[in-house]
Amino acid sequence: MTFLHQCCKRFFSQVSILLAGILFFSIITDSPTPSFAKPYFEDGFLGLTQDELRTQLGTPMAVRSRKAALRIFSYYTFTDWKKYFKNLVSPENGEDVYTYTRDGIQVRYSFTYIPDLNEGKDFPTLYVRRCEIEFSPAVSLDTIQSLVPEFIPPSTKNAPAFRSNLWVLVFKGSPSPEASFIVKERDREKLSWSLAYQMFAINGIPGLLSTKTPIDRLEITTQSLQLVQRRQRLTHEPINNPFSPEFEQQPPMETPTTKSIPVPQYEN
Repeated sequence: MTFLHQCCKRFFSQVSILLAGILFFSIITDSPTPSFAKPYFEDGFLGLTQDELRTQLGTPMAVRSRKAALRIFSYYTFTDWKKYFKNLVSPENGEDVYTYTRDGIQVRYSFTYIPDLNEGKDFPTLYVRRCEIEFSPAVSLDTIQSLVPEFIPPSTKNAPAFRSNLWVLVFKGSPSPEASFIVKERDREKLSWSLAYQMFAINGIPGLLSTKTPIDRLEITTQSLQLVQRRQRLTHEPINNPFSPEFEQQPPMETPTTKSIPVPQYEN
């Protein structure tokens, strides 16, 4: 009887240890894996998951969806989007919106996402691929830094910078090997991708660019300097970095003189 009692006691002891191990394992596997924000660049946004971004900035003040490729949006409250409208379109079509007032200027952040299609889920993880910051009213080029803390442009004269008749593009820092994940460009793996600031003007960039040029929108993106230099030479005109001290010190461009039309002389 004593021997049987000891065997039963040993058996139940081993079973208890086994059950405790199973319970511990289930707690570990069922609990969410800690997610640590690790953006690709110093801007602090690009490459974050949607959950990481919302942990950092809080609940979006609104969600907007874009109409095709046009800059026409429908805005929803976060509650309405989450309960209803999110199920009508692809989740990545919803852009989280945060609006602030700084120095009397409305500064509106909008975040565009890209899904991780390799997960094979109905609702895959979303990653920040672009941050748009709109100003109302428009602000001068040299005012953007005071309104957007995440905007820290390079100060060296030779930092890669380009312009067109609608925008100014400035590159900063070294490429990130992981950044190609948030890029939709074809053959993206063959190129290097860096942090880029692109500033747009609705009324166009004047021929004589200055630090007082009005800017309506700033986009924090990842772009390829190789792509610009090899394939986009006709649309991207190289310029000196407009955020360098040398840019402000350069002499103003002379206004071309116009010749008057000669008036014929007639005899009286």
